[in-house]
Amino acid sequence: MRAMAGPPIAVLRGVKLTLGATPLFDGVDLQLARGERMALVGRNGAGKSTLMRILARAIEPDGGVIFMQPGVVARHLLQEPDFTGFSTAIEYVSDGLDDDMLYRAETELLSWGVPQDLDLKKASGGQARRIALAHAFAHDPDVLLVDEPTNHLDVPAIELLEEELKAFRGAALIVSHDRRFLENVSTSVAWLRQGTVHTLGKGYAAFEEWAETVEADEEKAMDKLNVQLKAEERWMARGVTARRRRNMGRVRKLHEMRDEKKERRMALNQASSAANLAIDAGTQSGRLVIEAKGLTKTFHTPDGELPIVDGLNLRVMRGDRLGIIGPNGAGKTTLLKLLLGQLEPDAGTLRLAKTLDIAYLDQTRASLKPEVTLWDTLTPLGGDQVMVRGYPKHVAAYAKDFLFESRQLHQPVQALSGGERNRLTLAIALAKPSNLLILDEPTNDLDIETLDLLEDMLSQYEGTLLLVSHDRAFVDNVVTSILTPEGKGQWMETPGGYSDYVSQKKSGGVAFRSSALEPASKGGAKIADKTPAAPAAKLTYKDQHRLTELNRLMPERQKEIIALEDAMADSALFTKDPKGFQTRANRLTAARAELEAYEGEWLALEEKREALTKG
Repeated sequence: MRAMAGPPIAVLRGVKLTLGATPLFDGVDLQLARGERMALVGRNGAGKSTLMRILARAIEPDGGVIFMQPGVVARHLLQEPDFTGFSTAIEYVSDGLDDDMLYRAETELLSWGVPQDLDLKKASGGQARRIALAHAFAHDPDVLLVDEPTNHLDVPAIELLEEELKAFRGAALIVSHDRRFLENVSTSVAWLRQGTVHTLGKGYAAFEEWAETVEADEEKAMDKLNVQLKAEERWMARGVTARRRRNMGRVRKLHEMRDEKKERRMALNQASSAANLAIDAGTQSGRLVIEAKGLTKTFHTPDGELPIVDGLNLRVMRGDRLGIIGPNGAGKTTLLKLLLGQLEPDAGTLRLAKTLDIAYLDQTRASLKPEVTLWDTLTPLGGDQVMVRGYPKHVAAYAKDFLFESRQLHQPVQALSGGERNRLTLAIALAKPSNLLILDEPTNDLDIETLDLLEDMLSQYEGTLLLVSHDRAFVDNVVTSILTPEGKGQWMETPGGYSDYVSQKKSGGVAFRSSALEPASKGGAKIADKTPAAPAAKLTYKDQHRLTELNRLMPERQKEIIALEDAMADSALFTKDPKGFQTRANRLTAARAELEAYEGEWLALEEKREALTKG
């Protein structure tokens, strides 16, 4: 099943580990050869990080064999690097290197774009990750264990990491939620499932199809066991009293088969269980969700002015799915805050729909308090109910939708893994009805199964989405257009996903600037012609009157829609007054259609006015 690149240099055989009363590993076998880049996949909580720690000899298993070829050196890149005892980047990266090898530390830091004298206490998440990677590659180990290496990295850094791994001569074991990254670098896959490892001798691109065959084979084995069990039960039903001594072995076999069936069924249920993600699009927003005109924001730093946005013109319509991608430090999160009205621009105007219900998942997970339990985090007002999209649901049932077990409800947030904290933040955000969903790096630490479910949920979401992410596969599968920084505060909007953006960028294809094409010069406008400019054309009196009328009609219709939706939310209305319920339902449909028509007409007139103004 597995094509080896050479003899194994690191081996796990029959590894067992029990945490508490639950067996985590039940006979894990795994081996790595030079030149092999193995993707270690499995759901959150399956034990991927723990298995890496066993291979790195950071923890000892309850049983089994850990073997490495004599002289083999392993390096373990943790999810959260520990810089304790080090002051600067070069001090950390060069630690342990011989004097004649110090150039490696300098070269790697230069490659990763990190200043040698960077104070580690001031390092951002992205810088800390780059420093840890520089340290790992500078030491050129025989075995490299990397746990979620793409977290906090921007796309250029991820692509650099791909090149570094492809050039790496040793063996690499990689845990990552980034599917595109795994497809690009892996040569084999180890699937950690139900306490054991299934191995595929191909890269991650072949994983999905192979995993389906593994699950199908397990279902067939379960069906075969059911047939055998029914045959034995029929035999028992005919009575065994007269043949008791002779047939006690067969009775024991039956009980063993029942136990096996129970274990297989539990394992299959556990393997097939998945997060139950859903989101309510809430009250329908206006057709125009966000409109920015000439939006400008510059920060004044010790190194000079840092323009984040310069003359941004952007229109986001209801149902749009806009992906914002770019290097770390380009101002993506700042741009989000500007577009939501949370940060005051230096210049320009911002218009937001009047009926916006915003759900915001931020990358800092700032809404989580480490010392508070999962239960109290989900029920901040006390009690045992969570209001989920307007309806009460028991906290244990809602937590189960996000794959939390009952025993975890009274654990503090700080005891949760990175993926579990991310799922908790999702649970909080998705409980609220929203027609504008803001996701800032939502994929960090999520397992691949949950990512698939999140994509499915977003595909059914009827509201508007603004997404910041470095996960290229996730962006490709979710957004309808891309907004990217082009330098000096200019932003470019491109239709399609990330792959479309890359291909269009290479070919110079369809794309358009969302920033002003020719922002005004600081030294004043250049006089191109002494001929007096013609006065700007204006809308006709009839069009201007209609525009004023529409500005009155749209808010009126929005208020009417909200009132009708509130009235129809009464579950007893249909029973008490079915005729009145139907009348309101008919009017609601008509009001929504009228609002849609008004907004379309308003947009056409606005575009006409802008075209006339520009000349």
